[in-house]
Amino acid sequence: MARHSVDMLKTAPVAERKNISANDIRRHIAEILEALGESVAREGLKNTPLRVERMLKTLTSGNNVDIDKLFGSAKFKVDYDEMVVVKNIDFFSLCEHHLLPFFGRCHVAYVPNKYVVGLSKIPRLVEALSRRLQVQERLTAQIAQTLQEKIQPLGVGVVIEAQHMCMIMRGVQKINSQAITSTMLGAFRSDPKTRLEFLDLIR
Repeated sequence: MARHSVDMLKTAPVAERKNISANDIRRHIAEILEALGESVAREGLKNTPLRVERMLKTLTSGNNVDIDKLFGSAKFKVDYDEMVVVKNIDFFSLCEHHLLPFFGRCHVAYVPNKYVVGLSKIPRLVEALSRRLQVQERLTAQIAQTLQEKIQPLGVGVVIEAQHMCMIMRGVQKINSQAITSTMLGAFRSDPKTRLEFLDLIR
């Protein structure tokens, strides 16, 4: 699997982005609805631009998360060098190709090298990175590389299992299809036993 740079985590600071107001977003959504042959004057669509604007802000809220602050002081020195696994982390994200959701479960493991991170920080990291316009492959790599950068463990393993609405609702329309991606760093890449232990634990 191709290595993904941690630079992918860098998003333009809010101050540098084009200043588009909530009203602008609602207006554009109304225009899209009109272009699709709908009328935003009818009862069911009157508040749709407002709802969609709020929904999009929620689903892309990870753009405003400071990853450094997310980890904060939750890095602890410990005498422990066995695998730490947090599995079955539910997540929801938006595919950047069609703006349709993909969702599923994320499994994360690392082998400490003097330091561990507060367990709640791992699901928070998954949420922060998934609440952006994403592709599953990049999301998998970002989670692994961020954890590697922040606590410098002996290795990190991440597996994501997801269903994509762009495959289910359109295109091939395969309802039961599932995409599985993995990123293995350090010991998880170089040591087959470590990798196998992780995969056994998440089955």
